[in-house]
Parts: sequence; C-alpha cells; structure tokens
Amino acid sequence: MKTSVINIFVFSVLFSCRTFAPVAYEPPIKPEPIGIYAPNTELQKSILLAIGKVKGLESLDVDSDGNIYGGDKEGRIIKVTLKGEIKVIAKTSGRPLGIQFDKQGNLIIADAYKGLLSLDKSGKLTVLVSEFQGKPFQFTDDLDIAQDGRIYFSDASVYEQKEYLYDLLEARPYGRVFVYDPKTKETELLADGLYFANGIALSKNEDFLLVNETYRYKITKLWLKGPKKGIKETVIENLPGFPDNITRNENGEFWVALFTVRNDRMDHMHPSPVVKRMISFLPKFLWPKAEPYGYALKIDGNGKVLMTLQDPGGEHLKEVTSVIEKKRQLYIGSLYNDRVGIYVLP
Repeated sequence: MKTSVINIFVFSVLFSCRTFAPVAYEPPIKPEPIGIYAPNTELQKSILLAIGKVKGLESLDVDSDGNIYGGDKEGRIIKVTLKGEIKVIAKTSGRPLGIQFDKQGNLIIADAYKGLLSLDKSGKLTVLVSEFQGKPFQFTDDLDIAQDGRIYFSDASVYEQKEYLYDLLEARPYGRVFVYDPKTKETELLADGLYFANGIALSKNEDFLLVNETYRYKITKLWLKGPKKGIKETVIENLPGFPDNITRNENGEFWVALFTVRNDRMDHMHPSPVVKRMISFLPKFLWPKAEPYGYALKIDGNGKVLMTLQDPGGEHLKEVTSVIEKKRQLYIGSLYNDRVGIYVLP
C-alpha cells in the first residue's frame, strides 16, 4: 500500500511539471479500404536494392547515371548503384532527411538536427542555414528547389526528430515552411501553424506548394503567386495513412508516401488530453505502434487520388517515406527499412 501511494505521488508530480500539453483532437472516421483505396499488392512487384546494407534512407534522389542517393539514420549520405553497391560519400553528424540535387550538381540536404546543408561534388559539406531570427530549427525535414535556385523547406515541429511522437500526442500546430535564397542568403517564413509540416513539393508552374501535415492526415496547398498568394487551403484530407514526403513528376502530378496506415488506437485516444498525457509517461514500447504496411498514392494538384500502390503486411516494402519518379520508375525510400525499392510504372 505504501509503495502504491509513493508511485501515485511521483506520477502526480511528474504529471504537473511536464511542459508537454496535449489538446483534444477529433480525427475524422478513416476512409473505407474500398474503391481507389482498396488493398492491392503492387509494391510487392518492386525490385529491391542494397537489402541489409542501408539503414533508413528516408528520402532519395537519382543522378543522371541512375545512382541513388539518400541519408541514413547514422548521419551518412549514401550512394547506391543499380547493382546494389553502396558508398558513403559524406557524414552530417545529424539525421539527413529530405535530399535533392540542385542545378549545379550540389546535393541539398534537410538535416533534422543540422539545418539546411549543401554537399558539393568534391565532398565539401556546407551549412546553408540552421536558424531563423536567432532560434535554431528544431526539425528540418524536407525540401524542394525552384527553377531560380531558391530552396523551400519545412521545419516540422518544436520537438527534435528523436521525439517526434510527442508531437503526434500533443496535437498542436508547430510546423513551419521557409524559403532560403542562396543568392542573398536570406530566409523567409512562408507559413506556420501546420500540424507536423513534413514533405513539401512545388507545383509544375511553381505557383503553389503542397505540404503534408502528417498528424492531420491531410495535404495543404500554400499559394505562392497570384491573387491567393499567402493563403493556405486543404487540398485533400482524411487520408488512409500518415503522409510523409511528397514529390512532383514531370506531368505535374504528385507522389505521396504514406509511412503507415491509420492507427485506430491512436485515433480513439486523440479526443482525450488526459489519456495522451498519461501515455507520454509510459515506456515507448507501450505507445501505439505503426503497422507494417507499404503505401504510396498519386494525386493531382487538386487532391484527386489517381492511383495507390500498396504492400499489406509490409514484408517487401514498409514505412515508405519517399517516392521519386524518374523515367517511369519509382524510387522508394524508408525511414527505418534496410532497402531501396524500384517500381516500374506500367
């Protein structure tokens, strides 16, 4: 009895002292797995490269020779050949996430801990920007590069990458989107108040930017030009999973990587801040877990879903965080998985 009282006291003290402050959120009822969302096994047709040789290439880009580049969970920038051979070309000492070549052949990297980086052809790593108005970015996540060289990027949360699940529980809009101009070296805040601002992608005409709000199961359109400049609109909501990165193909369509499908347990807890606060004190292995599932979908600029590619069970591909289309092939990355997938479009 005495031990129980002590435990309750300790828990109460912790409960009252934590700055973590979750709010109620009523998630929409998830869409039925029918129609365009009906399960399929398309991702199981993917070719797999570098199995067991890589550790979480979260985002990918491809050079003119077909070599694949990504950053792993050990802070390394990895080159993967079409034969599955790997080479470490740099180390950021952080967690590289979004990655993309610019017109000069530099590899621009969104590193969760280090900010926006540039890796030139000689292997020199340069920090482009790591703070805004004197405050460091907390979670530099994804990027896209405009034709004029400006770099649009997201700062997902006030929580660091290793603590991103607290953002899920807290359900507050901490995410932001910036643009960095390499010519002037100035950074501009374009939008804030986003629910875990994850993947971003420019439209073909660069008049708007799509932003994945992972923990609201939706994608937001941020207008960059025209009479709606600066306005945010929801382009698609109530997705069947957690949207991670998003990329545009040559036709102006977008590939959305879904990290996993919706979690019923999490959706049921969201309306109660008290329950979520209690969960935050539990060991992480007791938190709601991501179901192993491979999922990607293609949408147009108005949010119409055109195609889904899935791997129920995730034995072939799971935890998909990036889908890049190059010459009718999709290159598929993952935050945790030990492989790279290549899916040939029909």
